Amino acid sequence: MPEPVGFIGLGVMGAPMARNLVAAGHEVIVFNRGAQPREQLAAAGARAVDSAAEVARRAPVVITMLSDDRAVREVVLGAGGVLAAAAEGALLIDMSTVTPALSRELAERGAARGVDVLDAPVSGGDVGAREGTLSIMVGGEAAHVERARPVLDVLGASVVHVGAAGAGQVVKACNQLLVAITIAGVSEALVLGTKLGAAPEAILDVLSRGTAGNRVMEIKRRNLLAHAFDPGFKVDLHHKDLGIVLQSASESGVPLALTALVQQMFNELRAHDRGGEDHSALLSVVEAHAAHHVQETPR
Repeated sequence: MPEPVGFIGLGVMGAPMARNLVAAGHEVIVFNRGAQPREQLAAAGARAVDSAAEVARRAPVVITMLSDDRAVREVVLGAGGVLAAAAEGALLIDMSTVTPALSRELAERGAARGVDVLDAPVSGGDVGAREGTLSIMVGGEAAHVERARPVLDVLGASVVHVGAAGAGQVVKACNQLLVAITIAGVSEALVLGTKLGAAPEAILDVLSRGTAGNRVMEIKRRNLLAHAFDPGFKVDLHHKDLGIVLQSASESGVPLALTALVQQMFNELRAHDRGGEDHSALLSVVEAHAAHHVQETPR
């Protein structure tokens, strides 16, 4: 029998990930601040409880999938949090996207209590979460990664140990800057190409088959062509992630001009109360700057 798994954080990503663990035969103990996601997971076969501490008391392996450093710090390190309640020998897998410094702190604080900690952020968005095809980048000790692998293999198609504590978050930061820049680049290509008379579908079809091809053209095709900016991955969250990227870059003396520019585009969306939309809404910023709207060819 697989180990029981606790899951804390049942948002756009966390809920389908927890469902996949249930479907794989794990006993899954879930907690979320909002009651509705807990009830929905309970209906799918999970056991819902009333606190993060209760999750940690019931499950030897606990996954957290939370929004930011503040949320992770509160749930894991706060009074009545995961580390305070977890038994010696427990394993905490933080799959949130947070600063590398916080991940290193969690590992140190966990070790002091006899709790093994991994940082294991993901890439692949809500589609990858639903389909169990996420790319998971893991920081921490190799033995802890091997213990976690049967659980992580349910959630992702690629599980790569990238280094010591915090290394998962470093690689995730690199991922997030590249995704943001790629969305912006595809948006510029669509705006330029359609203003010059090419069909947007043709632009994506042709470019995706050559050197310029990328996953954004596949995963975000519907969003970009139909201007369907329902999340997906919210502007607010990507803005938060680029904040981590730019903070890390500043601390290490690495200039990131393109990342800084795309962060300003996210700022523009947020200034117009569009932080809850999908990050593919970057297209509308490029459109506004060019005074041109990408029009999908009528069928």
